[in-house]
Amino acid sequence: MNKRRMLGFIGVLGLLAFSVSSADSEEETPAPTTVEELGVAIADVLEEHEVPGIGIAMVDESGPVWLTAIGKADLAADIEADTDSMFRIGSTSKMFVALSVLKLVEEGRLSLDDKVVDLVPEIEFKNQWESSDPVRIVHLLEHTTGWDDIHLPEYGHNDPAPASLKEGLDFHPHSRVSRWKPGSRMAYCNSGPPVAAYIVQAITGQSFEDYVQENFFAPMGMRTMTYRLSADVEASGVTLYDNGNTPQDYWHIIMRPSGSINASSADMLKMVSFFVNRGAMNGKQLISSASLHRMERVASTPAAAAGQEIGYGLHNYSSTHKSWVYRAHSGGVNGGLTELAYLPEQKLGYVFMINSGNGAAFRKISDLIRDFQTRGLATPVIADGGDITDEHRELAGYYATINSRQQISYFLDRVFDVQKIWFEDNKLMRKALLGGETSAYFAISPSLYMSEEYGVSSLSQVIDPLAGQVIHAGTLVMQPASLVLVFGQLSVAALWGLSIALSIVFLLIWGVRRWRGKIAPGPAIRIRVWPLLAGLTVILFVWMFILGMSDPFKTLAAPTVISVTVMLATLAFVVFALLGARASVIYRNAEMNRATYWFSAISSGLHVMIALYLAYFGVIGVMTWA
Repeated sequence: MNKRRMLGFIGVLGLLAFSVSSADSEEETPAPTTVEELGVAIADVLEEHEVPGIGIAMVDESGPVWLTAIGKADLAADIEADTDSMFRIGSTSKMFVALSVLKLVEEGRLSLDDKVVDLVPEIEFKNQWESSDPVRIVHLLEHTTGWDDIHLPEYGHNDPAPASLKEGLDFHPHSRVSRWKPGSRMAYCNSGPPVAAYIVQAITGQSFEDYVQENFFAPMGMRTMTYRLSADVEASGVTLYDNGNTPQDYWHIIMRPSGSINASSADMLKMVSFFVNRGAMNGKQLISSASLHRMERVASTPAAAAGQEIGYGLHNYSSTHKSWVYRAHSGGVNGGLTELAYLPEQKLGYVFMINSGNGAAFRKISDLIRDFQTRGLATPVIADGGDITDEHRELAGYYATINSRQQISYFLDRVFDVQKIWFEDNKLMRKALLGGETSAYFAISPSLYMSEEYGVSSLSQVIDPLAGQVIHAGTLVMQPASLVLVFGQLSVAALWGLSIALSIVFLLIWGVRRWRGKIAPGPAIRIRVWPLLAGLTVILFVWMFILGMSDPFKTLAAPTVISVTVMLATLAFVVFALLGARASVIYRNAEMNRATYWFSAISSGLHVMIALYLAYFGVIGVMTWA
C-alpha cells in the first residue's frame, strides 16, 4: 500500500519530462552459507542504502531457523531494533482477509462464488455487467473485479479517530467501478479486500479485527499483532523513514484490512510458520491444507482456465527467484516494506520488514535470503516443451497492456508499456519494447507456455470477452497492437518532447532578437509564443507532480496549491495549444521566416494532438483529490 505503488500513474508521468532511466548492473555474489554470513551481508546492505533497521524471521519444517533484528528502531532516540520491535507490514495484511473467508468457506457459511451484491447490498459499487457477470467474492480476493486501486482521497484519509470499516467503505466509493467484466483480467487494487472483510463481519456478527484476533492471531500465539495504533505499537513501534530517512507520521489507514497491521518479527515468525506447516499451529489445524492450496492458485481468469499457474491467487501470489517459485505477499506503507514468502513443497519460508522505503535495499535483501534458503536444494529439472509450429508463430508481434492498475494511467501504459513477442530457438521470447529483461518460454500447447527459467506455465493466449484475443503473462494482460500504432505513438511522443525542448532553446535566440528590435511585434511573435506557453504548462504540470510526490497525501489528496495548479496546468495547456493552432491558420501567409512558421505550426499541431489524446483519457482537468 505504499505511496509509490498507489501513485503509479504519477510515477510514469515522469516520462513526460523526457527522462531515461537505466538499471545498475550488479555482479552476482556467492550465496551466504551460514546465518552469520547472511547477517553480515544484510547489514552491509542496510549500511550501503542507509536503511535504519530490519526484523527477520526464517523457518523450515522443524521450526525457527533464524529470528533476529539488525539496526535501529528509532534513529533520533538511538533505539536498537529487536525481535519485539513492531513494523508495519502493509499489504501482507491482505492474507488474513483471504484466510478469514476460506475459514468461513470451510464451515459452509460462505462460497467463493457468492455474489457480493447478495451478501452486502449496502456496499456501493458499479458493474455494468452485473446481470451476466456479477462481482463475486473470488474476484475481491484475486483482484479481478476490474475496479481501480483506491483513489488518493482514500489513501490520504488519516483520521486518528478509528473509523469503522463501513465508514471507510462509504467514504469514497468511486474507485469501485468495474472497467471490464469481472474475472476477465487481474488488476491489483486495495478496494476489494475491505469489501471481503466487511462480508466476514456481516456473516459472523463480529468486527473483522476481532474475528481475525480470535481465529488467527490468538491461536497462532501472536502477542502484539494489531491493526490499530495500540499501546504495544506506541511502546515498541519502529519509526518509519522515507525520502532520505525522513521520519513518517503514523498512518491510520482507512482500509485497514488492506494494509494496516503492525507486527514484530517474533509474531511474523509464527505467521510464516503457519504457511510452512500447512495451516497447523501449536498442534491445532487452524485451516485445512486444501484451503491453503486454493489460496495459492488463481482460478477466476481465462488464463487460469487455460492452465496458467503463475498469477495472483487469494491474496497470495507467485514470486519467482531463479528456478524457484515462492508463494508470497509483500507490502509497503510510507517508510516501511515487508516481504513474506515460502516454498510449500520444500517447507521453507521467511519474512523480513524494514523501516525504510528503499526499494533497492528491499530487493537485495530478498535475493540474499532466497539465495541462502535455496543454496542446498537440488535445482528443478525443466523439460523442454513441444516444437514451435506455425500456429504458435502467429502470436509474434507487439502487444499493449490493457489491465492498468489505475485507469488514469492507461493513457501512458498503452504507449510506453508495450511488449514485443517473437520466436527464437524453438522458444517464445518476450521483452518490453523500451527495455528490460527477456523472458523465454517453451510451448506446452497451442495456447499455453512454460517459463524456461522456472518451469511453470506462465503465459497463455486466451479470449478476453471485450478485447478478443489477448495474452496473459503472469498478471499482465496484453492486446495485439499494430506496428504502425506502436511506433506511431512513440514517434509522436518523441517529436512532441523535442518540440517543447526546441521551443525553449529558440526562446533564448528570438527573445534576444526581439529585445534588440530585430523582430517586429505581431504575427511573428504570436506564432512563437503560443506553442512555447503550451510547452511550459507541460513542464509546470510535471514539476508540480514531482513536488506533490514528496507528500502526496497532503499535497495531492486534497485541494492545495500544488493539486489545483496541476489541474489548471492541464486546462491551460489545451487553451495554449488551440491558440497556437489558430495562429498557424491565421498567420499562414504573414510575412515571417518560413522555417519559424513551420516549426511553430508543427509544434502547435502536436500540442493539439496530445491535448485531444489526454482529454479522451480524462487527464485534462484532472482533480487528484476527486
